[in-house]
Amino acid sequence: MKKYKYVIIGGGMTADSAVKGIREADGEGDIALFSNESYKPYNRPPLTKDLWKGKELEKIFRGIENTKSEVFLETTITGIDPAKKTVGDDKGNNYEYEKLLIATGGEPVRLPFGEDNILYYRKLRDYETLRAQTNSKKNFTVIGGGFIGTEIAAGLAMNGMNVTMVFPEKVIGDRVYSRDLAFYITDYYRDKGVTIEKEQSVTAFEKKNSSYVLGTGNGKKITADYVVAGIGIKPSVSLAQSAGINVDNGITVDENLMTNIKDIYAAGDVANFYNPALDKRIRVEHADNANKMGKAAGLSMAGNGEPYHYLPYFYSDMFEMGYEAIGELNSAYHVYADWQSQYKKGVIYYLFRGRVRGVLLWDVWGKVNDARELIASKMDIKRPEDLKGRISF
Repeated sequence: MKKYKYVIIGGGMTADSAVKGIREADGEGDIALFSNESYKPYNRPPLTKDLWKGKELEKIFRGIENTKSEVFLETTITGIDPAKKTVGDDKGNNYEYEKLLIATGGEPVRLPFGEDNILYYRKLRDYETLRAQTNSKKNFTVIGGGFIGTEIAAGLAMNGMNVTMVFPEKVIGDRVYSRDLAFYITDYYRDKGVTIEKEQSVTAFEKKNSSYVLGTGNGKKITADYVVAGIGIKPSVSLAQSAGINVDNGITVDENLMTNIKDIYAAGDVANFYNPALDKRIRVEHADNANKMGKAAGLSMAGNGEPYHYLPYFYSDMFEMGYEAIGELNSAYHVYADWQSQYKKGVIYYLFRGRVRGVLLWDVWGKVNDARELIASKMDIKRPEDLKGRISF
């Protein structure tokens, strides 16, 4: 049985960042990274953004080959034995560890219509599959009106495809954006040629010859050459659960990213952690958290960690529109918009019980730290209008 000082389960951005965090503190300790993908770690955001705008595929890879680590591709860890400090893989091999990181991320939420009928978009192979389909097909249906659905729809439309979006809400991003902004975004997509099928839930799915027919709860029939879905993910926690690790909306970790079992850590999409700025436990499915939390976990595993109190930001591109955001973007909160030009450039504040809980920087760049500091200040906001100009742009 081969022994490693550090074992990392997962092959995404979090896992890669953890390797680099370890290497900052420990230049020689043996590292093994186990990934069920066919590719070495790569940046995930370009899969729905820059690759559809012409970015070269090879530029998304993160260079893990320069870290003196051993990478096992197409290998799934099937069991963890905390007492023996071993992991076992799907090939019958076992490995011993001193420190273990679970960075298993999440799996796409799926509809009950068979795995072969809908592309659940998440990984590089999904991008390659969808890109190949654009060579022979023209009419695409995207299920989902959230972050992934909107970005995929924009990417396809920008590449000359006919796109229909299907989602159950009244507008794109109904739970995230203020109602007026969400209506603007929805109309913007229509202006870009995207067909919007709002307030429609997919309840039936049928393949007819080379096409697909989606049936909705409202009796609508939608025909497509190909169907792709981006309807969220659920954290991959079964491996942790089977090892006796505490799980509650992800794997629960302390401020040093350790689980309830000594020497086992978790980070990234799968990890549930306490954030002081928001004064609550959160689980974040965005790239900034993957990078920062992964590195923090690596440093902790190597004995050089600090409490992870970071509040991550996220960003999105939708055709020519783009933004950065931080904290809780909840459309149910009180929303105050400080526009320089309405729907073109401005800062939107999300308030709950007199405090700023989230900030949306709409075509405003380089102000994430200002927004993070405002949220962390827990300032009592008497009147939302007092926020005008609070973050300059």
